[in-house]
Amino acid sequence: MPIFSFRSYSIVLFGAALIIFCSFISGKSDQKEFSADLIVYGGTSAGVSAAIQASRMGKSVILIEPTQRIGGLTTGGLGATDIGNKDAIGGISREFYQNIKVYYDNPKSWKRQKPEDYREEERNAKNQEAMWTFEPSAALTVLKKMMDAEKIEMVYGERLNRKNGVKKDGAKIIAIEMESGKSYIGKMFIDATYEGDLMASAGVSFRVGRESNKEYGETLNGVQANKVSLTLRKTISNNSNHHNFIDGVDPYIVKGNPASGLLPFITKGAPGIDGSGDKDIQAYCFRMTLTDRPENRIHFAKPEGYNELEYELLFRNYEAAEGPIEEMYPYGDPLVPWINTPMPNRKTDTNNQKGFSTDFIGQNYDYPDASYEEREKIVERHRKYQQGLMWTLAYHPRIPEKVRNVVSQWGTCKDEYEREDGWQEQLYVREARRMTSDYVMTQQNCESLKFAEDPIGLGAYGMDSHQVKRYVDVNGFVQNEGNVEAHVSSPYPISYKSIVPRIAECNNLLVPVCVSATHIAYGSIRMEPVFMVLGQSAATAACLAIDKGVEIQKIDYELLKSKLLIDKQVLNVNR
Repeated sequence: MPIFSFRSYSIVLFGAALIIFCSFISGKSDQKEFSADLIVYGGTSAGVSAAIQASRMGKSVILIEPTQRIGGLTTGGLGATDIGNKDAIGGISREFYQNIKVYYDNPKSWKRQKPEDYREEERNAKNQEAMWTFEPSAALTVLKKMMDAEKIEMVYGERLNRKNGVKKDGAKIIAIEMESGKSYIGKMFIDATYEGDLMASAGVSFRVGRESNKEYGETLNGVQANKVSLTLRKTISNNSNHHNFIDGVDPYIVKGNPASGLLPFITKGAPGIDGSGDKDIQAYCFRMTLTDRPENRIHFAKPEGYNELEYELLFRNYEAAEGPIEEMYPYGDPLVPWINTPMPNRKTDTNNQKGFSTDFIGQNYDYPDASYEEREKIVERHRKYQQGLMWTLAYHPRIPEKVRNVVSQWGTCKDEYEREDGWQEQLYVREARRMTSDYVMTQQNCESLKFAEDPIGLGAYGMDSHQVKRYVDVNGFVQNEGNVEAHVSSPYPISYKSIVPRIAECNNLLVPVCVSATHIAYGSIRMEPVFMVLGQSAATAACLAIDKGVEIQKIDYELLKSKLLIDKQVLNVNR
């Protein structure tokens, strides 16, 4: 019979307490299963908006972000908000931009510039209740503050097991499992990623690439190789002609010698028949956050493995100008291939412009379906290309001196991102997978020739596709293909059915980012303010479905509409 010992009992208690204490301070837990009413996968702006809305509707919510930073492109460099019509933005999305203004109304937020020195046309703050341009760090601060006011369980650094991590009972997702083995059980799920990983892993139908114009009766989809036709000139912005090469740029390693081979990143063969479909996607880039303040600037550095041949087309494009380069590109910056939009505190949101720029054309085709490891390689390849581009523009002797003098004044910022070189982790994934559901948004929706009867938000930006491929034309010169910038005359409704899968495929999942839309319609919808709107609407529908005990496709739309309007979503703008 064991003899009770107070001393041994105390040692056992002390040891157990020590284990609990060590586990607490280390932040480690052996727990493998977690549950909530709503599981949101993807901490993009849409995911954050969805999580906030679910919390406000009294539901438990877990927000899972595969990286260590929330906000996606909103905190990853896209501070010059693409919006089209500000009146189309409501709800949590508009609240975010209002909070941005509150942030910059605080004098302490202006550390490197006086607010009066920030040009008013970019600041957009005078006599308005919102501000639409901002630093990535400001967006991160604002989003975190908005989340701190809610009951949201935030999970960082967990990636979905895309092979067999989605556990379903028929058409219903029961749980999703991460690569770490952790499992998240929910009543409803939202895929808020740019890639649509949860959607695809759940067996939901999707598309990658461009539909043919014939498939949905469109005119701006598919291959876009020829010059703008007379019938489309009133529709397509003049800027679309100025994202291409100057006439006469030779594509071969040795000029005039096809046997020498094509220069890097030029696709072999013809671009395809205009309007025909393919599986190619518009180019990605990094939306660089630059500064010209010396104390905060990191100079552009030549990346390891720099290959000068990769920038030969850039050199030749400058050299092909018969007169001043300014006459060749009358739109935007006439010299430097960028759109360098001012942000507060002497920073910029820098984007692609002209024939050879930050877009890494044709080098992202495999990204949507690639493994995580393959995607990381694609992202790093984009970064190396863009780093090499910026060093070339700033310092290479074959670049015109007046261009070098401008670009060398700029560099990445010390105070924005986690990387020591000042580059962000978030690649501008303009388009990846797009769901195919019972309602596909098309060019007709964007042009107000067709109207969704169940709106959950509005689109308002022009139909915008960046270049898709680089090829050799019939004259033997290099051209880019795929750019479309088509006007949208007024805000148009986005269908609720475009964010929910077909009921037979999945009945408790919503997809507010990789929405059901054609390539050209997605080019209008794919704006961060709209993603936030759709994220909120998705969460609203999820919460109502939980309350009513129905599949997400069987929500009473009038009930959903009523709640959206109560929460200040905008579903109609007077035309």
